[in-house]
Amino acid sequence: MELLYKDLSTKIYDGIFSVHRALGPGLLESAYEICLKKELEDMGLWVETQKSVPLVYKGIELDAGYRVDLMIEQKIILELKAVEAIFPVHRAQLLTYLKLTGCSLGFLVNFNVALVKDGITRMVLERT
Repeated sequence: MELLYKDLSTKIYDGIFSVHRALGPGLLESAYEICLKKELEDMGLWVETQKSVPLVYKGIELDAGYRVDLMIEQKIILELKAVEAIFPVHRAQLLTYLKLTGCSLGFLVNFNVALVKDGITRMVLERT
């Protein structure tokens, strides 16, 4: 049975909170990535890490080195950070990944915060 975006989002939030509760702030992004992948897979989700995202230019797929941190069920992108502050360039990065992958929902997650709920930005790409 296919999970709805709401159900997937709930599991993703639960996974993020669980990882942050266990590890806290101050680690490298890669540590949060591997732990969150494990957490989400333990919930029964299909998780791809460092998924290559091709850039299509003039109808040709080019490997520009873009990699999505986590892709959940081929529907939702998680872009993870462990930084002092989220800047517009981080939001732009997630928006670009949404456009390139065809996904419409993504989360930008900064684990380097005291309360991880303050480090989560949900982004929806409206398709016309």
